[in-house]
Amino acid sequence: MTGAAGRIGRVLRAHLSERGVPTVSLDVTECAPVGPEDRVLHCDLRHLPELVAALRGCSGVVHLGGLPDEADFHELADVNVVGTYHVLEAARRAGSSRVVFASSNRVTGSYPVSETVTPSDPPRPDGFYGVSKVAGESLCRLYADKFGLSTISVRIGSFKERPEDVRHARTWLSHADALRAFDAAMATEAHSAVFYAVSRNSERWWSLEEGEQLGFVPRDDAATFIGLGALAPDTPQGGPYAGPAHSLGRMRG
Repeated sequence: MTGAAGRIGRVLRAHLSERGVPTVSLDVTECAPVGPEDRVLHCDLRHLPELVAALRGCSGVVHLGGLPDEADFHELADVNVVGTYHVLEAARRAGSSRVVFASSNRVTGSYPVSETVTPSDPPRPDGFYGVSKVAGESLCRLYADKFGLSTISVRIGSFKERPEDVRHARTWLSHADALRAFDAAMATEAHSAVFYAVSRNSERWWSLEEGEQLGFVPRDDAATFIGLGALAPDTPQGGPYAGPAHSLGRMRG
């Protein structure tokens, strides 16, 4: 697992440890093992030889690593795009059978809230971070089609213990549903797929059908914690992430 020290990584590693699944946890940030079957290694996505050595003997990879939000495009290209290529190539060389890629709802964040989006709709990223995830999904598809590596891309919603605002009322992904999503992505018999990981919120912008076909059946609803609130129909699904300032303020000079 790359990005093992991140928010999703910590939750997923604990879940796998409880099930007795041996894991190799990779990150550039120091993290402690979550159990006796969790081997922690320092590993940088930008260094292919490190990844090749780390993934040797791994039957599958959950790729959570990378810059988690908007940044300068050069940094995103270096870590999120080239880094994802390195993970896929290392998995291919290691003989791993599957890579589960942590994509993002931000690949379609420029669609208006009046539309329901499916994975088959064209990407409309809300920033350079979203662009990096579109590139990652394309690399996953290439490795599935060209090299026979099974790849499942999971477009993650707003991963929070509880929803915090009107956008989260539609995009929330509970911790429990996130585990259901990754369990499905790791276990499905599909060779290559893309699906949205979002809870069964009363109002959603993204289709659940594709995930349900793979075995992801979310149960939680943001309405348990927060009201929907009103949004103008032309509001971008990415909300504040889709505004120019969110990108321009992070560009290098």
